[in-house]
Amino acid sequence: MTAPAVPQRLAAPEPGWTDTVDVVVIGSGIAGLTAALKARELGTVLVVTKDVVASGSTQWAQGGIAAALSPEDSPEEHLQDTLVAGAGLCDPDAVRALVTEGPDAVRDLIELGARFDTQANGEISLTREGGHHRNRIAHSGGDATGAEIERALVAAVKRLPDIRLIEHALVIDLLRADDGAIAGVTLHVMGEGQLDGIGAVRSRVVILASGGLGQLYAATTNPSVSTGDGMALALRAGAKVRDLEFVQFHPTVLWLGKSAKGQQPLVSEAVRGEGAFLVDHEGKRFMEGQHELADLAPRDIVAKAIMRQMLAGGKDHVYLDARHFGDEKWRVRFPTILASCRSHGIDPVRELIPVAPACHYSSGGVWTDLNGQTSVPGLYACGEVACTGVHGANRLASNSLLEGLVFAGRIATHLGKGLPELREPAEDTRIPGLVDADVVPELQRVMTVGAGVIRSASGLAEAGGALGKLIEQPAGEPGTPGWEATNLVTVASALIAAATVREESRGSHWREDHPDRDDQHWSGSLDLTLFADGERARPGTDFVPQSKENRQDG
Repeated sequence: MTAPAVPQRLAAPEPGWTDTVDVVVIGSGIAGLTAALKARELGTVLVVTKDVVASGSTQWAQGGIAAALSPEDSPEEHLQDTLVAGAGLCDPDAVRALVTEGPDAVRDLIELGARFDTQANGEISLTREGGHHRNRIAHSGGDATGAEIERALVAAVKRLPDIRLIEHALVIDLLRADDGAIAGVTLHVMGEGQLDGIGAVRSRVVILASGGLGQLYAATTNPSVSTGDGMALALRAGAKVRDLEFVQFHPTVLWLGKSAKGQQPLVSEAVRGEGAFLVDHEGKRFMEGQHELADLAPRDIVAKAIMRQMLAGGKDHVYLDARHFGDEKWRVRFPTILASCRSHGIDPVRELIPVAPACHYSSGGVWTDLNGQTSVPGLYACGEVACTGVHGANRLASNSLLEGLVFAGRIATHLGKGLPELREPAEDTRIPGLVDADVVPELQRVMTVGAGVIRSASGLAEAGGALGKLIEQPAGEPGTPGWEATNLVTVASALIAAATVREESRGSHWREDHPDRDDQHWSGSLDLTLFADGERARPGTDFVPQSKENRQDG
């Protein structure tokens, strides 16, 4: 089965205004704001975000940011833990850049104003999460690390008048020159005075930092803005997207019942890092004996173990037991999670917490090199939208915030060697299209059933067939709901294509019809690109074997 064809570009009115800057940054989380702060010395910078500036995934990060900050730890140990979690598909050079540059990147963040929790002696308090063999997770406010980092970055950006910020603006498509290089963006701004409505911004460089694709699924920890926009933009511009089949489902998301949809409350891995453990409906622990780290095994292993328990017992959740923490530890260390649980009628001080896996993070994304360059000249990417090679088949806990910091900095360093020239946008002759906004709930159901935690050839084929029918529904007028829906089906089609081709189970990709990891045939990555197919475009895959020198045992 081939994945369904999707629009070649988004249907939208012609731009009514034009602006020009040197660098456009799409997204306002840790990656986007760091990129803007570091690129401001190179030229004029415009940050575009489709909601308010702090609405993305960064503010929801609970656990913390991983870095070898302790004298007992080392970048080499951090590297080894990352490679193991990545199940043989990490790029060791990218991981080495992350772990060696990470500690200084965190210290720069502290100098910028971010406040991390400290011990009595003033040293940063470090904890442990799944897959880590050392305490190396710096946290803030107990379990509000992302919110503190976002606060510090937003404050820093707003102090600098030379960084322009446009909120409530959705980038529709990327502008390209005759030679294929980036020439800017088209976007829709909702209420920015003279820059209201559809417009075009010409730029020398575009940096994608737009986050993930969590809204592909019925239950996710991602906010409503995570609709895969950056990946869809890149695909339509001809960029390579890599490892899209590796979608990480966080093992411990607060289970709110079968009817729960949309963004779900996360129960951070740091709770298990502090000593909580998983139990079945009879109160028995089930992670011991499944991995040397038991309840702190890498996320893919824990998520699969939970799913097996649920399937074997005919249940739709398991439990997390942290009653032994007591009231004070819950209040001091995990105040956000405590409040969230209690708001839903669960008191974790006295009760078991019902949990189940939900879509959390995309380990794949727009392919970049070590400088954040994509396969399209002038287009860069960092953060969750990017595939830098750091995560491989499964992200190590709390590496995401660090990746955003480090690779945003690497982009700015590379651009410091010289920005490309401003190019004239070429006429776009691609056929525009639009998907009906009303298909999103059914799209999420289809993806959850056929391309969720457990996959198979038949399930993926059914998902692809259903997706094709959804795309065929008559669309309404162009606007944000329809544009987001089109972006979602574009990324869904590509994900289904990759998941269908990879006939093995590895990391966060679990094929029940191919249950084993197959290094003989699948030690490498799948690149996805869109190619024209009549009035639409269809995702095609290209397997890229891992070079011998980069192979790991993982």
